[in-house]
Amino acid sequence: MRYYPAPESAIDMPDLIEAVRMAFLDQGNGRCEMPPKSYVTLPGGDFRTMPSYLPSLKTAGVKVVNVHPGNRSQGLPTVMGLTILLDPPTGKPVAVLNATGLTDLRTGAVAAVATHALAPVKKGTLGLIGAGRQARSGLLAIGEIFGIESVNVWSRSQKSAERLAAEFSSFDIRVTSIKQAAGSDLLLTTTPSTSPVIMNDWISDGTHINAIGADAPGKQELDPILLRRAEIFVDDREQAVHSGEVNVSIRDGLLLPDSIAGTLGEVLTGRAGRSSREAITIFDSTGIAITDLAAASEAMKHGEYIELPFLTECEH
Repeated sequence: MRYYPAPESAIDMPDLIEAVRMAFLDQGNGRCEMPPKSYVTLPGGDFRTMPSYLPSLKTAGVKVVNVHPGNRSQGLPTVMGLTILLDPPTGKPVAVLNATGLTDLRTGAVAAVATHALAPVKKGTLGLIGAGRQARSGLLAIGEIFGIESVNVWSRSQKSAERLAAEFSSFDIRVTSIKQAAGSDLLLTTTPSTSPVIMNDWISDGTHINAIGADAPGKQELDPILLRRAEIFVDDREQAVHSGEVNVSIRDGLLLPDSIAGTLGEVLTGRAGRSSREAITIFDSTGIAITDLAAASEAMKHGEYIELPFLTECEH
């Protein structure tokens, strides 16, 4: 069995985007097994278990990942994860991967796949709402498939926004008000907010929004009026209703589950899509296990690893 301590160092973003796209295609064609993630509440946050089986990659496994919003004050990442891969015919553990960095990269790759599939334009202004690790990976990934003419970034922490702008100075990037950032052609939201931060009136027709931040019950970033105005696509229907951007509006009766226009897998297989160039589209991303398998499998192709002894039954 192999242990990959820093597998993200082996990832090439275009390859990861393609691997994630293929995972969503498999989902759209009914070629994977993926129960909804389960949550365990902890004093400072929660942890989730995310099992899946992806026949096209001949792999199965589970990711265990935490979300602890207060970790930054202790110098720890908000999100940390571990992925265990199994050999499907035998159930034998194949590899253990540090999934902390991989989770960030696959989240960015998912946003890129959704942008390519749903955005009505192929170049324009990108607005970043939030300036943490997922905003960084999203900017890197979206830059591979979308012609970024300029970037407007807003964060509750001015210093975080300024650090991101300095880090990505190769882009035409500026720190702006939240309203100005929300007025961009393409939007990526990555905050842990439990109340709307993006108002309906700020969003123009034809905007595509990748809503990443809401990944647990009670979280929301977007005005419920905006949700009713837009065409909503999700990574997984059951997860989205439970813990995605739509979860609060559905819980409060402001939105019906059948308001969801389709999954990203259905968009990629041609069974769903935006109705017009003028429509506002929202991709509600909760994070799904098959994309973690895709990222782990991609990392295993080139990553440095440590060989771990594996006991056979007779050695127990």
